Amino acid sequence: MTTKALIIAAPRSGSGKTTVTLALLSALRRRGVPVQAAKSGPDYIDPAFHAAATGHPSVNLDSWAMPPALLDVLAAPGGGLKIIEASMGLFDGAGEAEGRQGSAADLAARWGVPVVLVLDVSGQSQSAAAVARGFAAHHPGVRVAGVVLNKLASPRHRAGAEGAMRALGLPVLGAVPREAAIALPERHLGLVQARELDGLPAMLARLADLGEAHLDLEAIAALATPLPAAGGAPPAALRPPGQRIALASDAAFGFVYPHVLAGWRAAGAELVPFSPLADEPPPPGCDACWLPGGYPELHAGVLAGAGRFLRGLRGFAGRVHGECGGFMVLGEGLEDAAGQRHAMAGMLGHATSFAKRRMNLGYREATLLADCALGPAGTRLRGHEFHYASVTDPGRDAPLAALVDANEAALPPGGGVRGRVSGSFFHAIARQDIA
Repeated sequence: MTTKALIIAAPRSGSGKTTVTLALLSALRRRGVPVQAAKSGPDYIDPAFHAAATGHPSVNLDSWAMPPALLDVLAAPGGGLKIIEASMGLFDGAGEAEGRQGSAADLAARWGVPVVLVLDVSGQSQSAAAVARGFAAHHPGVRVAGVVLNKLASPRHRAGAEGAMRALGLPVLGAVPREAAIALPERHLGLVQARELDGLPAMLARLADLGEAHLDLEAIAALATPLPAAGGAPPAALRPPGQRIALASDAAFGFVYPHVLAGWRAAGAELVPFSPLADEPPPPGCDACWLPGGYPELHAGVLAGAGRFLRGLRGFAGRVHGECGGFMVLGEGLEDAAGQRHAMAGMLGHATSFAKRRMNLGYREATLLADCALGPAGTRLRGHEFHYASVTDPGRDAPLAALVDANEAALPPGGGVRGRVSGSFFHAIARQDIA
């Protein structure tokens, strides 16, 4: 079944591409169009909103972290229309390898899919056409097929910007007034998680109204072009850490990539979710326990008092791994934003603080220094870090991985390993031996 795709991008973050993407997805679904979504680059939160808007999982497509064979297989399945939301600006990425910079432009050039550019035109009018012209001409393999004008102040404002686009030969596919914008709630790692919003259905209904009123839905959908068919089931992006995997899943542990879970299931593993915030221990009969990232710093007191969870975790006989927030919970203690220290599992020797905030952001390539839940020593993985916590005590555990950034600059070794327990701030996206 053929999948057709297009990319919603912008010159920069904050232009309104997430609002436009969700409005488009919600309105098309309301009209009965079979629509799915994807996110370019590393992001946990936007895909959950995509899934709520479409009723289907949203996959991440990352040209830097994913080997091409994995990228192509993940993009094509499902049939119908796929809307790919860019990260940051259209051409923003990392590294120097052509086609593997992690940008949405990489995907547009690789598959020949068109780009709809969302332009925040507040504070400008005809000048927006110069921005659009630059983006349209920047890369010969990237086709900007039209624009959506966002944050229009008046009919006169719209007429000026739209006339300049018409003279440029770029179709205006939507015009969103400033007062029609819907504010999406945010916190320090991006939007508030979809699972935390009681009013999410009502918000998606308002976004569908916005899409129907201010976007040319038929013209946008008609731009989509077929993705190349890629045969076979997706390979496991990460090898399953066990046959039956206890997966922490709640508001404190919500950051896990759908393609990773799908790969584990395809490899024959069973996933058994449990909630540390509900004081649930890892379920019996599991041979691995995975603590994803999330927001443990917002729930540190609850987690510190979750006796059944902590006792069950400490007594778990299989492999245990913590990513980012999960890594923080495996340590000796976690200091919250108010400076109060909460005792954590103590299965690794480090301590972390959210009171001493320092942003850590960027792609990482990790080479494992020890056998662990992520794979055998020597395994090469790509992923990213994105957190504000700082390490106040590194502990004395053996390091988990040697790290370099996207430009191959060496970084200090990351994470820790103690017997069957491992963890780090590194979010793994894919192993690099997939052919």
